[in-house]
Amino acid sequence: MPQDHSRYVSPFSTRYASDEMQHLFSAQHKFTLWRKLWIILAESEQALGLPITDQQIAEMKAHADDVDFDAAAEYEKKLRHDVMAHIHAWGDQCPTARPIIHLGATSCYVGDNADILILRDALKLIRARLIAVIRALSDFAEQYAALPCLAFTHFQSAQPTTVGKRATLWLNELTLDLDEINFCLETLKPLGCKGTTGTQASFLELFDGDYEKVRQLDQLIADKMGFASAVPVSGQTYSRKTDSRILNALSQIGQSAHKFANDIRLLAHKKEIEEPFEKHQIGSSAMAYKRNPMRSERMTGLARFLISNAANGAMTAGEQWFERTLDDSANRRLSLAEGFLCCDAVLALYLNIASGLVVYDKMIEKHLREELPFMATENILMDAVARGGDRQALHEHIRVHAMAAAGAVKMEGKACDLVSRIAADPAFQVDEDTLNQSLEPKNYIGCAEMQTQDYLRNVIDSLLKQYADENVTERKIDL
Repeated sequence: MPQDHSRYVSPFSTRYASDEMQHLFSAQHKFTLWRKLWIILAESEQALGLPITDQQIAEMKAHADDVDFDAAAEYEKKLRHDVMAHIHAWGDQCPTARPIIHLGATSCYVGDNADILILRDALKLIRARLIAVIRALSDFAEQYAALPCLAFTHFQSAQPTTVGKRATLWLNELTLDLDEINFCLETLKPLGCKGTTGTQASFLELFDGDYEKVRQLDQLIADKMGFASAVPVSGQTYSRKTDSRILNALSQIGQSAHKFANDIRLLAHKKEIEEPFEKHQIGSSAMAYKRNPMRSERMTGLARFLISNAANGAMTAGEQWFERTLDDSANRRLSLAEGFLCCDAVLALYLNIASGLVVYDKMIEKHLREELPFMATENILMDAVARGGDRQALHEHIRVHAMAAAGAVKMEGKACDLVSRIAADPAFQVDEDTLNQSLEPKNYIGCAEMQTQDYLRNVIDSLLKQYADENVTERKIDL
């Protein structure tokens, strides 16, 4: 069947998000979960003594997966209610079970509980993608732990670091994001069966005023959903602060990814590190020589959407009136699904880039050596003092020479000649060869290499062992 190009299609469906994440937020998955939740409700009510037969439950199970979307759409046109439309469509397929489908429940029983199941699986997929990125960056940091490079503050040259140490900064932010995702998973609870205003009045009626059975029903449903318990209290819905917490955790990942992608874009400009670039890839339609950092730029753009999407969850949580309003529904259809689809895409890009970073060590060394004389002046000063010089006088000499050398570089385009100027000054009592020999980059990286190794051994290695079995399949959309 030819594709219809006359209708809007989300880029997350066609360009960015993986098949796995798209499936979790698909209509097929959502409405199949609704049916499974109705089966859970019927089984639990039967176990607690309500007159529901094995035949009715068997009939529901036989038609759990074959959702008739056309029939549901026709019912929704007439009823203007999506849950009732699917109850009727399923009832047509399950005539024996029709009388007991959705017994005692309100729409949020299936809507909210299904959302929690989807969110749980989506969070686990995000966690697996995070671990994959952490693993790739860990390998990169290990490989380049000792490679000196210029560090930057304010994007101005500063004391040297190493390429691997810089990678640990990216890694550390991802471990903070992993903590947030784990917290969301550990605290996630289903709605259970709370009724129209959270009072469970309909279930109390079904069980002839037996509150203990109402409590048992809530617990049975939570158990069958794979949770230790349901939320202890609620209105008609679970608190939308849960959504806000989750969207904020995704936003945190967006923030980490945005910082990494920007760093790569800046390093690409300096020709020090580049993202992967394929053999036949075109950087510019006009300038054939260009190698634009398009993956990092895409990652930045998507991360910006992800960061801003957290505001949806916060505003929706604050807007809920009393036991419930429906202004959350339309917003959540967008913010939750597209938040996860976007985060999925961002992490797929992150993994692709981190796994294929190209390091130009000669350019890194060139830039470092151009700036190193300025950074070495404190050491030169201390050595000259040790030879009997006056610290204050020498400091002024260095200041004058440094300003003159910098001026020649900036205003005349000359190479830095600070070493020659200092060597020619008798106040320092040192020759140029001796000075040049002291300008070994590794002498100026401080503890960067050791910090990197310590961090990888003491933090990242144990984390990766903890998640050794956490893997994700390759995504099905081109990067």
